[in-house]
Amino acid sequence: MAPGRVTRKPNPVLARANESLRIPRSWRNYFLVRTILAGLLYFAIFLQAQSRVEYVGGTAATLESGAAGALQVSDPHYMAFYAKKVQVRVPYTRIETLEYGQTVNRRLLLAIAISPVFLLSKGRKHFLTVGYTDDDGIHQALVFRVDKNDIRATLVSLEARTGLRIQYQDDEARKAARQ
Repeated sequence: MAPGRVTRKPNPVLARANESLRIPRSWRNYFLVRTILAGLLYFAIFLQAQSRVEYVGGTAATLESGAAGALQVSDPHYMAFYAKKVQVRVPYTRIETLEYGQTVNRRLLLAIAISPVFLLSKGRKHFLTVGYTDDDGIHQALVFRVDKNDIRATLVSLEARTGLRIQYQDDEARKAARQ
């Protein structure tokens, strides 16, 4: 013991009080897991508000064909396409036409390279065309290839926000959009 140093005995009453106030380890883990799950839920909700798309073509001078990005239809006033360097926002009130189509391909390369069973499967690409008038009153068009997991929610959201009916290129597209 060092000279001049006073040691105290722990007070058993205070020790028991501190024990009762301490959060058990299992509860701390519970709060940690709950916080992580809440964060993941908010992140998932944010991701669902955007659809993964690729700009295929159209009349937008600022966009390059093949630009990958996100199509956001959750805003109450604008449909927005966000690419790496460019963004395009179109007010729902200026959208004139919405058209949905798809291309269906047999998977021939996979059938040749891996197995003939792939001849039975089809690859579908989903396309959305948005016709609108810009600030100068000129008709414009944007054509997007939409991810298969996002097409249905995107079509329903655009119908609800614009008040327009989706025009389908063919009966196959009509069936696919309703599934």
